[in-house]
Amino acid sequence: MGYGNLRQWIEGLRKDKELMVIETPVDPYLELAEIHRRVMQEEGPALLFTNVKGSAFPVATNLFGTANRVDRAFGTRPERLMQSLLGSVESLVPPTAAGIWKKKGLIYDLLKIGTKNVPQGEAPVLGICRSSDPLKELPRITGWKEEGDPSISLALVYTEKLDNPKEYKIGLNRLPLYDDHTAGVHWQNHTSAGSHHYEAEVRGETMPVSVFIGGPPALMAAASALIPDRFPGLLLASLILGGKLPMVKDPMGGHRIPAEAEFAIRGLVRPYDRRPGNAPGGYYGYDPLQSPVMHVQRIWHRKDAIFPAVISGKTRHEDVYLSQSLQRLLAPAYQYAMPSVHALWTYPESGPYPLTAAVVQESYSREAMAAAFRILGEGQLSKTKLLLLTNEPLDPADFPKLMEALLERFNPATDLSVFQTLSQGSHPFTPEQLNHRSKAVMVGIGDPIRELPRSYEEGLVPGIHQALPFCGGCLTVSGASYEEDPELPGRLVAALREKETAWPLVILADHAANTVRTSASFLWTVLTHFNPATDLYAESDVRNHHIEYKLPLIIDARTKPGHPAELIPEPETVELVDRNWKNYFQGA
Repeated sequence: MGYGNLRQWIEGLRKDKELMVIETPVDPYLELAEIHRRVMQEEGPALLFTNVKGSAFPVATNLFGTANRVDRAFGTRPERLMQSLLGSVESLVPPTAAGIWKKKGLIYDLLKIGTKNVPQGEAPVLGICRSSDPLKELPRITGWKEEGDPSISLALVYTEKLDNPKEYKIGLNRLPLYDDHTAGVHWQNHTSAGSHHYEAEVRGETMPVSVFIGGPPALMAAASALIPDRFPGLLLASLILGGKLPMVKDPMGGHRIPAEAEFAIRGLVRPYDRRPGNAPGGYYGYDPLQSPVMHVQRIWHRKDAIFPAVISGKTRHEDVYLSQSLQRLLAPAYQYAMPSVHALWTYPESGPYPLTAAVVQESYSREAMAAAFRILGEGQLSKTKLLLLTNEPLDPADFPKLMEALLERFNPATDLSVFQTLSQGSHPFTPEQLNHRSKAVMVGIGDPIRELPRSYEEGLVPGIHQALPFCGGCLTVSGASYEEDPELPGRLVAALREKETAWPLVILADHAANTVRTSASFLWTVLTHFNPATDLYAESDVRNHHIEYKLPLIIDARTKPGHPAELIPEPETVELVDRNWKNYFQGA
């Protein structure tokens, strides 16, 4: 059985000397976030702030801030159980006495999975109820000066379909706090929560929403997992936990509540009631959208509640480690749902799902494209902006290796497809019309057709002052900014073709050296500045309604007008934390 609640996990970290308690008074406006970012960057311990100005609740951050910490939080049991479950489908369907007996251990484990109702007197979350100014006591954590509102950053948002409560969604969201009784909720339009909200608005009805904060680490993980929208998230939490998830009825009516949560907020979202979310500390480190408004009716919380938080922004942050762990857990399910997909990986360093790679089967010509359409139509994966496919047996989590395998086999005339005006989710990191951006699919299948260059020896072309390889076959260059020279990519294509360059893929970035520094910096820079239909350049011909591209391909990943500004720490806060750094860790 895993950690049953947040405080068990915190106590485990304390015993393992993976927790730092900060008793010095800390301002939740900017100061707390700056301390967290510095510790996080050094892969330091979890932090428990016990004296947060303006709030009676301690704040815990960096709970999942290293890969090792995530592995310890969940262990290997859930992954082994998932593999065993999916590997046993054939022997259990249809069920036979022999098959059931052979898998009796697995069946015993599965009987432990699910939810269980507990009496209200045994549910710590029901310790205190506030209905007057219910949000007043919460820590007002603000990570960036540009934020107009503080936010709840680890909000587990629960919604149900109005006419079918069994169809529910629990997802990890960021909620801006507008005042003591209203907050914003932002869900992607194509998710189940977005669908629930859309249906309620069409019917002109108010939609109940619950927000849970804390609880078992397994619950937080399940809420952030890349799973089909109708997959029961509470069931996944139970599987990760290794036992039934305790739930309790709200004494005042409404959704059930995880009994071991730290806080449970109940509210209503009215039709067409929106305002700017203004919480730029999200996955991308950019400003977000308008959000539906949640009118809070009440909040339940433990008598000694702890407020968990994440401080997001530009990678790398806690979400990355959680995402990687959950992808490995769910990997067998991908192959079961999509048999031609042998391995799949999304790269959290680039934000939630704009880049996906897959190792696919190619038993007949162009089968890879059938897999591509299957992936692009699958739940959260439909947010994919760039999909990379190969049939090489490799781990797609290794991005440079995946990219090299693809580029060795890539024929742009047949292996590149760009689709315009498709759904791309609701994160405005590129300036095109909301939800109507483009997608691209790149395929590298079969035997290698070229040897990739690994060092640049072709000399600089006009307009380019730096050229650095990222990996074999992928060159990153920088020159004038987009505002100074928007036509530079077109000229770069012509110049490199004249040179007969050996580099099949060239990335034009504002700062080549910063871009190629790590895989994370490369993924963040390119994918948050790239819309395939407008930022991909190559010579091409049109044949039978198909565009046949020619090498090299240029991706213009420079900052463009309309892109939100990158967030940076506020200098006065940096100076304040510099001054007080030793005070935070007195007695450590």
